[in-house]
Amino acid sequence: MGKNSEIHAGGCLCGNIRYTVTGAPVVVAHCHCKDCQRASGAGHTTGAMFATAQFEITGNLAEYSLKSNAGNQVTKVFCPICGSPIYGRNDGMEKFVTVSLGTLDDSSRFEPEVAIFAYNKKAWDIMSDTLPTFLAQPAWSPENTR
Repeated sequence: MGKNSEIHAGGCLCGNIRYTVTGAPVVVAHCHCKDCQRASGAGHTTGAMFATAQFEITGNLAEYSLKSNAGNQVTKVFCPICGSPIYGRNDGMEKFVTVSLGTLDDSSRFEPEVAIFAYNKKAWDIMSDTLPTFLAQPAWSPENTR
């Protein structure tokens, strides 16, 4: 099975939510923005961005939406039972979802490619010095990466 047809499964801690995503991600990124830090309770989140058409999900979901500093509506989707953060949406990139990497059944084949919003990175959140790092959101479009 080729990289573009691989099926990755995942879900929440309690089993209420299950999902599959097909193919390779557009990008795998660490995000250090304050919203991601608060949502995760850690120094960053790690997400893999996929086209919405590649993503299927079942179970009861809860959502929380907020306005980003750039003015986009960002929606965090999570399990209402156990609180696991499942994925996020951004109305600036409507055809994509960013899956929380730790919710995949096997995330060992994914590798972060970039760290963003490093202006807010905490000294105790240690990362590789070789990872390309941006102070804010880089000016790029998912449609132009592959």
